[in-house]
Amino acid sequence: MALRFDPHRYRDRIEQSQRRLAIARSFREPDQVPALISVGGSFFCRLFGHNIAEYYQSRDLNLEVQLKGLQWCYEELPDDRTGFGIGLDIGPRGEALAFGAETIQPDDTSPWIRPIIHDPADVERLQVPEPAQSPGIQWYYRELQSIRDLAKQRGVTVPVSGGLSIHPPLSAACALAGPDRIYRWMYEEPQIIHQLFAKLLQTFCALSDYEDDLTGAHRTSVGLADDNSAFISEQMYREFVLPYNRAIYERYGERNRYLHADGPNDHLFSLYANELRLTEMDIGGFSDIAVAKREMHGKTVIEGNINCKDLYGDFETARPAVERVVSIGAPGGGYIFGVGGETYPGVNPNTLIQAVRHAQQTTRNPAH
Repeated sequence: MALRFDPHRYRDRIEQSQRRLAIARSFREPDQVPALISVGGSFFCRLFGHNIAEYYQSRDLNLEVQLKGLQWCYEELPDDRTGFGIGLDIGPRGEALAFGAETIQPDDTSPWIRPIIHDPADVERLQVPEPAQSPGIQWYYRELQSIRDLAKQRGVTVPVSGGLSIHPPLSAACALAGPDRIYRWMYEEPQIIHQLFAKLLQTFCALSDYEDDLTGAHRTSVGLADDNSAFISEQMYREFVLPYNRAIYERYGERNRYLHADGPNDHLFSLYANELRLTEMDIGGFSDIAVAKREMHGKTVIEGNINCKDLYGDFETARPAVERVVSIGAPGGGYIFGVGGETYPGVNPNTLIQAVRHAQQTTRNPAH
């Protein structure tokens, strides 16, 4: 199974997409709205008829599905992606590996973490891992090397990259303790929340610095995924989340600061733009792009907002949602068409392809 993926075959398209994205990110209108579609392993497993659980457990299948998916993106989709690498896909297991939590792997879906924090004493006992000494973290990097070796054996011609990280403190805490407990403690045990979040911030930084040491890099861009922020008020966000997320962005986001949050996050858009100073945000399909445009335009590039639920059927069902987001997002630049967050398994691939083409065609500017 060798994939001779030659990026030179797509050189002109990639260069055009690079220009299109650069124009949109400078809050100007390109020749058509750029599109970046967040398709990944689970979506590709369903597309190609593989079991999602087996994908996460088998390095052979991990490699095969990603390679076939990469080919599909460039040949069948295609959007404005400019990269062509693959990686070690272990699913949402970063917190489990960092803290030694058990991972449950249901059939034909992504893994999930069995919570290890049940009371304040568990927070007291929680230790910030030392990456070089952590069994789970070292397991990850051994697996990363194994898939690189496998790719080399199979004649794969695209780079294989990776690095272990965790979510920012709120979402990491919800993975380790369950969201209900974390939200309740914000009211009942605020000092425990701060103690826990401080440890999770230290862990996020330890993992980031460890990866930089391994690669010899010094990151100046950082992206966070903080879905759980949608469910707390602005006041609670300011008290419990803002200090920790801002610390991450200030330490690692000198050049670019990216955030994904599924939403509805409308009540936080102004804060994201003006206080966290995000350069780009992928907004979920449950937020209102009109609110995002009003609060963020000219400061933060908006990406996404299409809801997966609009893409399970045929294109005519999806058309109103597609037309609304591009009619609001595209004028004046600063918008990249896409699904808000991950494109879920079961999204109709033909509808997805048609949605991209329709967004491109309806925003095409002959003057460019």
